[in-house]
Amino acid sequence: MYNFDKEINRRNTNSIKYDRNNIQNSRIIPMWVADMDFETLPEVKEALIKRAQHGIFGYATPTNSYYQAVINWMKARHDFEVEKDWIITTSGIVTALKLAVRAFTQVDDKIMIMKPVYYPFDASIKLNHRTVVECPLVFENDSYTCDFELFEKTIIDNDIKMFILCNPHNPIGKVWTKDELYQIGTICQKHHVIIVSDEIHMDFVYKVNKHIPFYNVDESFKDFSVICTAPSKTFNLAALQTSNIIIANEELRKLFNEEKDASGVTDPNIFGLEACEAAYTYGAKWVDELLEYLQGNIDYMNDFLKTRLPDLKMVNPQGLYLIWVDMRALGMDKDELEDFMLNKANLWLDEGYIFGTGGDGFERFNIACPRSTLKRALEQLEKAIRQRG
Repeated sequence: MYNFDKEINRRNTNSIKYDRNNIQNSRIIPMWVADMDFETLPEVKEALIKRAQHGIFGYATPTNSYYQAVINWMKARHDFEVEKDWIITTSGIVTALKLAVRAFTQVDDKIMIMKPVYYPFDASIKLNHRTVVECPLVFENDSYTCDFELFEKTIIDNDIKMFILCNPHNPIGKVWTKDELYQIGTICQKHHVIIVSDEIHMDFVYKVNKHIPFYNVDESFKDFSVICTAPSKTFNLAALQTSNIIIANEELRKLFNEEKDASGVTDPNIFGLEACEAAYTYGAKWVDELLEYLQGNIDYMNDFLKTRLPDLKMVNPQGLYLIWVDMRALGMDKDELEDFMLNKANLWLDEGYIFGTGGDGFERFNIACPRSTLKRALEQLEKAIRQRG
């Protein structure tokens, strides 16, 4: 049994989550960036220590055993058949998104995203002088759906060249069904739209829900799509900057590799390669126990809000360890809500508005922390709301 209840002091450790913006108030609980407060599995630490003890840190390259570990994980966890030649390593998925934008589109081309969505999607498009086009998700009865008529109309009206899919969808915790993914894929295929599927949260899926890699929906989807994966969220390895971009189509793979070379993007460093291989080789039981613990945190938060803060509506997550909460009943605008959460509730969250259309009045909570931390956070929130009246 792994101990996910263990609290670890992360302040003053060069942690973006705890030390960014130089916030000194120790009462503030950071629950913003998607970074877990759990130690990774012991085999990863052992692999890193062994490599460090070797003492030579020259140029590194992925080994056959590295690729096999990735292939085995995808097959065992997701019934996803991946070939070695399809895997391109990069230093992160956001890096890969920017490479894909440059590789598969031209300046001023239009790229579609479905908001509210992970905000670096916007930046990856705009920083490369392409145009963001939104197809907002529909929020009804505390859940999100895609309006497929609007989806196709938006593609046609704007001559969309690329669509960036978030699968599972961050921040709302939606796990797309096979039917939904099929509709997305067939519409994009019909209109010659390249799909880049960000599947970094693929290993966080709960209860009856099942993550479906985009290639598993239909064999023909391999011809016009790219799947972005990484061990960084699953095993909390973000600082080791390792991702595996899976591209079955030879021409798309060639274009991506050419852009990678032109941009000077290198392979992950030796520690990232070692950590990824160890995680995918030995981490199955650790992830199983982690998912059980996270489900407990989700249930705890859901019960807390329903019984003690019923005006706040939690969107029950199908995936992710990020909880999307509707706080519009508090009657604050986005600036008031942000100030209230940080300076009254002493919670450092990702504000809903940064995820774009449909995000105002929502907050995203990272609940990948010991339950004692989650309990303190929710009690602080309750106290602040009651003091407000």
